[in-house]
Amino acid sequence: MSTKVQLELVIPDEMRGRRLDQALAELVPEYSRSRLQQWIRSGEVTLDNRSPQAKVKVMGGENVRIDAEIVAQTVSQPEPIPLDLVYEDEALLVVNKPAGLVVHPAAGNPAGTLLNALLNYDESLAGLPRAGIVHRLDKNTSGLMVVARNLTAHKRLVEALQARVVKREYLTVVHSVLTAGGRIEAPIGRHPVDRKRMAVVSGGKEAVTHYRVEERYRAHTLVRVQLETGRTHQIRVHMAHQHIPVLGDPAYGGRLRMPKGANAAFREVLSGFRRQALHATQLGLTHPLGNEEMRWQADVPEDMAQLIAVLREDAREHASDT
Repeated sequence: MSTKVQLELVIPDEMRGRRLDQALAELVPEYSRSRLQQWIRSGEVTLDNRSPQAKVKVMGGENVRIDAEIVAQTVSQPEPIPLDLVYEDEALLVVNKPAGLVVHPAAGNPAGTLLNALLNYDESLAGLPRAGIVHRLDKNTSGLMVVARNLTAHKRLVEALQARVVKREYLTVVHSVLTAGGRIEAPIGRHPVDRKRMAVVSGGKEAVTHYRVEERYRAHTLVRVQLETGRTHQIRVHMAHQHIPVLGDPAYGGRLRMPKGANAAFREVLSGFRRQALHATQLGLTHPLGNEEMRWQADVPEDMAQLIAVLREDAREHASDT
């Protein structure tokens, strides 16, 4: 699948002295500069009917013609996997991803992913990098994700994420009773021994996490987390680094801790919670085309809601013990 791009434009006089690729990046901002450079190199851009180099300086008044083809960048196949769509328009989709759904195909999950579901919902997404997916959630983290539906939206959403202006809030249950929230700033990189895991390491990428207490229980706390950066496993790694690991986290959670005197129902729910108790509950951004501020919210899924209810009930039952 491919999309044809045909444009004709005139270089404004005020751009005199600029490189051609720089001028085009301003005149057609829906396409990235690297893509425009690629089209120039492949002869799909002409300047006064000649094939120029990207670095040629324009004089102003030249006629530019772009006759290019955007080849499908996603080779995965569409699959009829249900999507929980919170919002959609011509520029973006907001998806409430369930726990257990992998975002991108990989060696262990070549199919059955969110990407395959998106291609089934909108076949035009095959023309975008990773079918328009601009950020990710771990397989067993649930919650909100934004997906671009065209190149302009994709470019602007990526830029917004890089500029740290996309607001992402999570709810998580951690092992520990916190007295207050805080800020974690610790670099994250590959674990020096287990390359499948991440860790706080010197020389890692900058990572900043903010958290505040929502509700306290006898041995756990419901915490609201806001990401300033978006590193792989960031919340899970940062919380474990602070010795307040996410409940149910198979990689970073450590040993399950039961408060004294917990009843059988409580023990069953906690021991049966087999994923990290982490949900992307709020997403806020500036619309990539309309510029209006938008925000979405998704309640925690049923399994996490049951977990919170059991923790809350246990705290009530033992309130007189403290």
